[in-house]
Amino acid sequence: MAVVLLSSFTRRCTFCHQFHQRSIPLSSKLTREKSSKTDSKSHHSSIDKWIGVVGLEIHAQINTSSKLFSRASTKYGGNTNSQVSFFDAALPGTLPVLNQSCVEAGVLTAMALKCQINKISTFDRKHYFYADLPAGYQITQHQKPLAVGGEVVYVYQCSHTSRVERRSAELVQIQLEQDSGKSLHDTNEGVSLIDLNRAGVGLMEIVTKPDFCGGDDAASFVRELRDILMTINTCDGKMAEGSLRVDANISIHKHGQPLGVRTEVKNLNSLKSIRLAVDNEIERQIGIIEKGGVIVNETRSYDVETGETVSMRDKEKILDYRFMPEPNLPPLVLHTKSSLPSSMTTSSSSFTTSSIILDEIEGKVNKLPDTTRLHLETKYNIPLLHSMQLVRERLHILFETLVTKYDCSPMATSSILLNHYKAFQEAGRSLKEDVLSEMIHMYGSGLISGGSVSVLLEEVSKLDGVVDVREIAESKRLMVVEKDFIMATVEEVIVKNPKTVKAYRKGKTNQLKILSGKVLKKLEGRASLETVNNMICERLRD
Repeated sequence: MAVVLLSSFTRRCTFCHQFHQRSIPLSSKLTREKSSKTDSKSHHSSIDKWIGVVGLEIHAQINTSSKLFSRASTKYGGNTNSQVSFFDAALPGTLPVLNQSCVEAGVLTAMALKCQINKISTFDRKHYFYADLPAGYQITQHQKPLAVGGEVVYVYQCSHTSRVERRSAELVQIQLEQDSGKSLHDTNEGVSLIDLNRAGVGLMEIVTKPDFCGGDDAASFVRELRDILMTINTCDGKMAEGSLRVDANISIHKHGQPLGVRTEVKNLNSLKSIRLAVDNEIERQIGIIEKGGVIVNETRSYDVETGETVSMRDKEKILDYRFMPEPNLPPLVLHTKSSLPSSMTTSSSSFTTSSIILDEIEGKVNKLPDTTRLHLETKYNIPLLHSMQLVRERLHILFETLVTKYDCSPMATSSILLNHYKAFQEAGRSLKEDVLSEMIHMYGSGLISGGSVSVLLEEVSKLDGVVDVREIAESKRLMVVEKDFIMATVEEVIVKNPKTVKAYRKGKTNQLKILSGKVLKKLEGRASLETVNNMICERLRD
């Protein structure tokens, strides 16, 4: 793998409108220009003029055992070309048979995303040539998709700070379509081979309006959408396996002016790639326009090695897809319980007779992430950042049990679960609820510090049967020390680090972290960071 050199530069945070330091690949010519000290001020003012506009097309693989129009398996990691039906290989005379489970998953997703479901939708052929698309066309829904509209409330999280806020984005439509196969390139032999295992796998294409302003915004939305799809079990959300892929349409403009020419960055398969690709493309477009250039309406890809978007094809090479109705599939008709009897005996009888009942699917919509977050925030008065992490890590049920059954402090409980118990659980270990609650009570009352919790978890997990958490904490010297002893240690660290103290007093507030780290090390973690920081600040105000 190539070694990528990194260069640091500052950019404006789209959340707090401040400039933060970050690293990106040094190979970018634009980045090298921006990173120079001589033109940093002009760079800041240049970026500040522009507004990024981003719309997304998310391709979510439907979580079913068979493909959209055939019975071939969708299992990931199968032997090459071992999951291919005659229809997937486009053998003459084969016909598509619509997978009812895929339709039900699409309807369930549309309901969860508050879309308007079309009771009659149609399939179309989208013609283009890829070596891994045997038929020479893709069956999709172009003219009349499964659902239109919709809205997603998501948690925007800044990648530079810990600040979060709720935002919402509108959807354009959800359509069902089939995936293509995969091209395998052997650069040593100079040949390309085809694996059709993915050919015909069912996809939901979820199209958003251009409601996002940058990489953090787009990545936050996709993370929320993935959480929703996993909650209702219509997609497994495994981006590394290709189950969720994103195309980003990106443009820039100045406030009060029309939207600029957009480019499309295709096949982003991780949240990090979405964030970096969108930000890089915005910066690339700003650089071109500031130098008097013109943005070309083109399709690009993101190179993870260089951290740049790379041109795939320009506007003169964009294909004419020659959409036409799919002749081998009748319109897809959905029913409600009230309309079912008449729809099978009147004019709708010429359409596909489907057993999909909208009323029955609606009852399968699980409690969505934001509903759970709001419940935690309202009932237990915890901040959005905590509720978001508890729900995302699937710790919210344990959280509620500890708070309601064992009368634990909500803030102390969320802090222990997120900062300590999460890693403990990920290592394949667990703890009885009553033991964990005793530990939380000790932490909440200030008897043990956050630094001691992880050690105490390890020690308690080694024992079987009845456990006295306090006795273990005392025997391992994990109990918080007296404040007089903490102050004495603070005084010792201040005396031994005059340069750090001088820098702090000159306004370099990051030096506080260095001082507190030294104090906590001497105390072996037997004090809370908050207490140590307060004592250092109080001492340095003298």
